[in-house]
Amino acid sequence: MTPTYDHILLDRYGAVVTVTMNRPAQRNALSLAHMRELTDALREIGQDRSLRAVILAGAGPAFCAGHDLREMRGADQAVYEETFAVCTDLMLTIQRIPQPVIAAVHALATAAGCQLVATCDLVVAAQEASFATPGVKIGLFCSTPMVALTRAVGAKIAMEMLLTGQPISAQEAKAAGLVNRVVPVDEVMVAARALADQVAGASGAVVGMGKAAFYRQAAMSTADAYALTSRVMVENAQLDDAQEGMAAFVEKRHPQWRHA
Repeated sequence: MTPTYDHILLDRYGAVVTVTMNRPAQRNALSLAHMRELTDALREIGQDRSLRAVILAGAGPAFCAGHDLREMRGADQAVYEETFAVCTDLMLTIQRIPQPVIAAVHALATAAGCQLVATCDLVVAAQEASFATPGVKIGLFCSTPMVALTRAVGAKIAMEMLLTGQPISAQEAKAAGLVNRVVPVDEVMVAARALADQVAGASGAVVGMGKAAFYRQAAMSTADAYALTSRVMVENAQLDDAQEGMAAFVEKRHPQWRHA
């Protein structure tokens, strides 16, 4: 990776890379340039099979305040179409790269920032963090954020967030299924890295295959999902790493993965 970005920072340690949104003065609002940089960096990460997990963090007082309204105010239709197309591309990229993406949320995540959180594969949040989709309050309903939100939490909770714009706490978000772990704010990155290390300890080839299958089957009927995942397991079982893993289990030893 070549860290030549204006709005994000990249920090690699071992098989894990941290992508930090770095527009603290703007509360990491997602301008077009910022979203394009995130998408570009994630795609490049996705091509590097020596990397096995990604942490997405935010610098400054907020994790992410959503779209950059200063950029959007007074724009024409073409700009709005471009903004939401680029945002959709970013969200899909998070779920399409083979590495699991872990959001490390230290503070407020709102609107498209909440969408980012809901899109990530795993989420570690600070006790002080909160989550909101407040677009209704400014006359711009959070329609694209609700795609990710409704796939992460129950319909009634999602509708309340969308219709009232009121934030929910980290503990409420965990109970709703939006967050995996809640920790003190000074432990967010430690907990996210520990989770990333756990993920990175598995075969990258197997995890990538499983992640892709997870999102594909989620939109299918039960019968179609079983048909897909049965094919995936047949393919998976024939991988060198699956054979090594089964052998290691039988022989009571740690597996030696052959593929990143």
